[in-house]
Amino acid sequence: MKKHVLITTDCFLPRWDGIARFLKEVLPFLTKEFQVTVACPEFPGKLPDIPDVHIHRYPLLQVRFGDIYFAWVSSTSIAHLVERADIVFNQTLGPIGQAAIKAAKRHDVPLVSFVHSIDWELASRAVKYGKFLVEIMVKMLAKHKYNKCDVLLTPSTGVSDLLSVHGIRTRKVVVPLGVDVQRFAPPASKTQAKRAIGIDPETRVVGFSGRIGREKDLPTLLHAFRRVQHKHPVTLLIVGSGIEELVFKNPRIKLTGTVDNVVPYLQAMDIFVLPSLTETSSLATMEAMACGLPVIATPVGSIKEYVEDGVNGFLFPRQDVDTLVEKLNALLKSPHAREMVGAAARETIKKRATWEQTAQKILYVLHELTS
Repeated sequence: MKKHVLITTDCFLPRWDGIARFLKEVLPFLTKEFQVTVACPEFPGKLPDIPDVHIHRYPLLQVRFGDIYFAWVSSTSIAHLVERADIVFNQTLGPIGQAAIKAAKRHDVPLVSFVHSIDWELASRAVKYGKFLVEIMVKMLAKHKYNKCDVLLTPSTGVSDLLSVHGIRTRKVVVPLGVDVQRFAPPASKTQAKRAIGIDPETRVVGFSGRIGREKDLPTLLHAFRRVQHKHPVTLLIVGSGIEELVFKNPRIKLTGTVDNVVPYLQAMDIFVLPSLTETSSLATMEAMACGLPVIATPVGSIKEYVEDGVNGFLFPRQDVDTLVEKLNALLKSPHAREMVGAAARETIKKRATWEQTAQKILYVLHELTS
């Protein structure tokens, strides 16, 4: 009989973000070897059918932290789920994640957490005020909770090293994120790709994909776009939702809101920009590169480990509008540069992990702790 894994997360479908996409990709592999239950918030919208996965949802509170929402969690309910599980696989440090960690330690159930973000960096950059205090408090919380885990999974060695520097002693296993390079691929026709989403094929498209949160620093991209639009026939395509008031009105800006499939939008782009203040590995950037896009990104997290400046993409300092404008202008005026850098970007991602390889590393740890 299969053993039972309880996945706990404060981010899940139908709300799309990096964690939801990660779980959507690895769940089919986990269900082959485990019974799977997911404890998650009850986000509005239609929850897609996920075969062989039992989903337990908790109602949302009417508060949010930046663009991050919290669920109302019954500690008794979480404890019942934990008691029935052979292992807990946690994804976040929100109310559901914290309750699961507490219950797992109380009932002596093996506990693994995947560190999708540097929590104190994410939290401090997600708020308008009190950034320093928020950073200190969340760092203390992360250290306390992560040191209760049996294993931490991280997407890169850099993340593991950073956690260790900040006093998180738990054993760490690096599990690089995968990309489906068959699905995330260049379009057969860029012209048709633009037409398919309602964009004039004659315009160049600069794009971003992800949550619209303060830590993504879209104002830097918006200010740069406002300067380059006077020199080039260009549209700014922002794929995602969140704090949408961060995006000012402009007839050349197309804001999609939440989409279930980002591929058609990536395929319509000519350039992808990630202006983030903090990331771990940035699945969105890797997916853009897999689609053959030249990317311009900040050197945060492990991005600098796979984006080689001037070869398969470009790097610019955080919040440096002038440098971003310079790199955008260079790519916008040179189709050849976009093609060469984009081709190199795709080759880089093709050599990285697949989702199957990601899942197999996760499964190895789960089996190790339940044997």
